[in-house]
Amino acid sequence: MTTAVTPASEQDTAFRQSLAHGSLGIALLHIEHARRGYGPWQDVHRQLTAVGPLFDGDTAGLFLGAPAMTYVLHLAATGSNQYVGALNALDRIVTTHTRRRLKAAHTRIDHGQPTSFAEYDLLRGLTGLGALLLRRTPDGAEIQAVLKYLVRLTEPLPGPNGRPRPGWWVSHSPVDLGTPTPGGHANAGLAHGITGPLALLALAHLRGITVPGHQEAMLRICHWLDRIRVSDHRGTRWPRWITDTTASPVHPAAPSWCYGTPGLARAQQLAALALGDTDRRRMAERALLYCLSDPIQLDHLTDRGLCHGVGGLLRVVQRVAMDADEPHLFTDRLPQLTHRFLSVGPPTEAGFLEGAAGADLAFQDAEANTPVGDWDACLLLI
Repeated sequence: MTTAVTPASEQDTAFRQSLAHGSLGIALLHIEHARRGYGPWQDVHRQLTAVGPLFDGDTAGLFLGAPAMTYVLHLAATGSNQYVGALNALDRIVTTHTRRRLKAAHTRIDHGQPTSFAEYDLLRGLTGLGALLLRRTPDGAEIQAVLKYLVRLTEPLPGPNGRPRPGWWVSHSPVDLGTPTPGGHANAGLAHGITGPLALLALAHLRGITVPGHQEAMLRICHWLDRIRVSDHRGTRWPRWITDTTASPVHPAAPSWCYGTPGLARAQQLAALALGDTDRRRMAERALLYCLSDPIQLDHLTDRGLCHGVGGLLRVVQRVAMDADEPHLFTDRLPQLTHRFLSVGPPTEAGFLEGAAGADLAFQDAEANTPVGDWDACLLLI
């Protein structure tokens, strides 16, 4: 298997190297099938070999390019000596890539400039690289360096008129990432917002991997989430993002993994476990239970996907149940969620994050109180 890094702008090449939408994400399903004896490992190998030369430009991250391949190969090689040479080569590429990205991020902070999703988030940024490093090289220097960066990311930066703003405040639009937005915004979601760094900091802490200021960084994020939290007769929820003047959305939105209550609840449950904060854990678990009891929120889920659909909610509920005081409160909801999953239309694409591969991965454990496999580590659920 080649590990050469080449510039690539062709759409087909990018698709093959995409964990979110392309061949690498689909390979996760085939890996799980092979591990369970549903399919041959030869099919997995052929699929991974067909991905072709990998790239490691500025757009590479956990969900694209060389780091994405590293994540997939790591899962494929678990418990075996497969792909040792390829993984060693990819480890070196990821190390160099991470150091380059960290240097640019610290320079940006030194100049007091706002950050961007591409710098810090799960899908493209340093949080995603940290999630990979936590799995692949948990004893390495790079995961420590990423955690130190995340601590620094949580420290406030000066905003207009000298007023401090959260260090994760971005200047671009939450939707059109190439569009500067007057005043910018702070994002709360798990995929693109500060909840991703919170989950990574918590997961590392639970594994005994800590850096100076680690707990303080988690507390800063948690206290910010407390300030923007909304509680009413519909339960507890958080806006997707806030600007200087507004929060969006005001009304309950889809209970999705990427932006909704489920992802935020799991991240805060993990943080509470790391911090020993029983009250926060109970609050996070109650927020998810309220969400599961509200048909208006659930009706916003119109597909089976992981990112925006019922598949992601299924997996989050199972992961929350594993660490809940009363797991049955969540596992008892699985039959209802399974029925809802089957009642919505199948995905129109084949990929992992929004397509059939991810939906199938979520559904294969739908009836299990304890889910099998750790493919969802890239979603920061474990």
